[in-house]
Amino acid sequence: MDFNYDIIVVGGGHAGCEAAHIAAVMGARTLLITMDMTKFAQMSCNPAMGGIAKGQIIREIDALGGMSGIVTDRSMIQFRMLNRSKGPAMWSPRAQCDRKRFTGEWRKILEKTTNLNIWQEQVTSLLFDKEEVSGVETSFGTRFFGKAVILTNGTFLNGILYVGLKKISGGRSGDPSSAGLSDQLKKFGFTVERMKTGTSARVDGRSVDFSVMAEQKGDMEGRMFSYIGEQKVLLEQKSCYITYTNKEVHEELKKGLKFSPLFTGMIKGIGPRYCPSIESKIFTFKDKDSHQLFIEPEGEDTIEYYINGFSSSLPLEVQLKALRKVRGLENVEMYRPGYAVEYDFFQPTQLKHTLETKKIRNLYFAGQINGTTGYEEAAAQGLMAGINSVLKIRKEEAFVLERDESYIGVLIDDLVTKGVDEPYRMFTSRAEYRILLRQDNADERLTRKAYNIGTVDIDRVKHLDEKESLIKEIIDFLTEYSVNPGEINTFLTKVGTNIISQKVKAITIATRPQVDIASLLRILKGGIDLKAFNSARFKEVSESAEIKIKYEGYIQREKIVANKIRRLESLKIPEDIDYNELTSISTEGRQKLSRIKPENIGQAGRISGVSPSDVNILLMYLGR
Repeated sequence: MDFNYDIIVVGGGHAGCEAAHIAAVMGARTLLITMDMTKFAQMSCNPAMGGIAKGQIIREIDALGGMSGIVTDRSMIQFRMLNRSKGPAMWSPRAQCDRKRFTGEWRKILEKTTNLNIWQEQVTSLLFDKEEVSGVETSFGTRFFGKAVILTNGTFLNGILYVGLKKISGGRSGDPSSAGLSDQLKKFGFTVERMKTGTSARVDGRSVDFSVMAEQKGDMEGRMFSYIGEQKVLLEQKSCYITYTNKEVHEELKKGLKFSPLFTGMIKGIGPRYCPSIESKIFTFKDKDSHQLFIEPEGEDTIEYYINGFSSSLPLEVQLKALRKVRGLENVEMYRPGYAVEYDFFQPTQLKHTLETKKIRNLYFAGQINGTTGYEEAAAQGLMAGINSVLKIRKEEAFVLERDESYIGVLIDDLVTKGVDEPYRMFTSRAEYRILLRQDNADERLTRKAYNIGTVDIDRVKHLDEKESLIKEIIDFLTEYSVNPGEINTFLTKVGTNIISQKVKAITIATRPQVDIASLLRILKGGIDLKAFNSARFKEVSESAEIKIKYEGYIQREKIVANKIRRLESLKIPEDIDYNELTSISTEGRQKLSRIKPENIGQAGRISGVSPSDVNILLMYLGR
């Protein structure tokens, strides 16, 4: 019996869920295959979404019709806007989530999605028709045929878990690894390498003394991740807590280094430099006597807590003894230890910007299989792979986001152009156009594009139109309204800025760094009907208006630079170019260009090892 689909998605993590959902929304008959239907988009590490740059990615996913933002809002137990003391390019939303609720909400969405079927089993091999993928085969020999296949296998490909010198096969704690696909793809000429990541211990909150820790509450503004999130917060809001390691903790950890799979060479894969294990921290930062730890709740109605900052693969007894030297954790009881996981990944330079592989047509990779880490990065790749797989089988133009359009564009361009030598994580510093790619305007940048390809409906566009109209109304009002000293000077004194001696336009007051526009609007008489806004909506709209007013010069300057660079980006390089014939290009440059095969001059210039003079020679070859 044949099972035929348009799109087959392998893996039910963050990438797989987004890929399967968006493909089905676009009208493709879609199959999602996962090893465990109770663990959709499982938060294998800490139960949080967003953060620096990652929050912008979730906003972009939401603007494009993905569901990660909505699921986060429905399972949120704390919301914080990070970096509020810095400029708006750095503001990043972050939410602590109920781990169980997050997975449950994803399952509800997937089970209600038209055109989407779900199958629980392990995929052991791919099916091919010459150089084109045609389907998959499962562990029981069931064959599913599809026009495109998206692999989102996460850390499961030949995964091995480590706690001390003990190791077991697994993709994460309690789940088996997946074998077969890596060896099969090696035979097709794919480069397969190993990476390492890890997670921290989970502990019993009843054994933690929170009274000696610093409490970290969430923002109480009713903010949401999704741009259409009008609902009230559903779950009880909970605090995180901050404590620190100390010299005694470090001494206890050092005793166990001889049993560390990292330091004994058992683990060959490269771990994340920016989020190292606690044993790596004390080795790399020998001069530091303490490291910050965040004690994070796992959910609304559980006593389980996650020790953020204490990722470890040391033996259980070493982890427990060290934790009991931490202030507030002296009597801590552990549910399970931290562990490391080593797994196969494929260098993403083997992909096109659509995330389709260069070697096999209609085969797509998304998530940690591409050498990335983080729920947000995985979800973004899954979304884009899902969109492009549908467009490909429809023979429609690919959907590729540029670096000045989104963090998703930066993420994918970095991966396919530069490759990875450690698990890739998004930072604001990776984006050249941070003031354009803010968390507040992802819908303005992307939602109309999403509507054009069929991933959002007209109601989303109307919602965006309303938001932009309200922003314009605020800016127009402040531009036209004249404020006199009597109504404004008390306010100006209170916020610590100079008073005025005569009437001025309100927009000149709004540009002052000390002035918050939401507060300014509340004291000006007439013009804006504040009753038309709920509190969260007013905060969102007034912030966007404030950013546009105060940062207009920076925004316009960055747009000019982006437009100049885009002219290079649009200069295509022929697919059949033979770089070996361009002997004026450096040997390293020819090798890198031949291997990566950049699509345009802009991408060529971002390849490590390709010099500006190499790019100039390419420009001359192309008649420029």
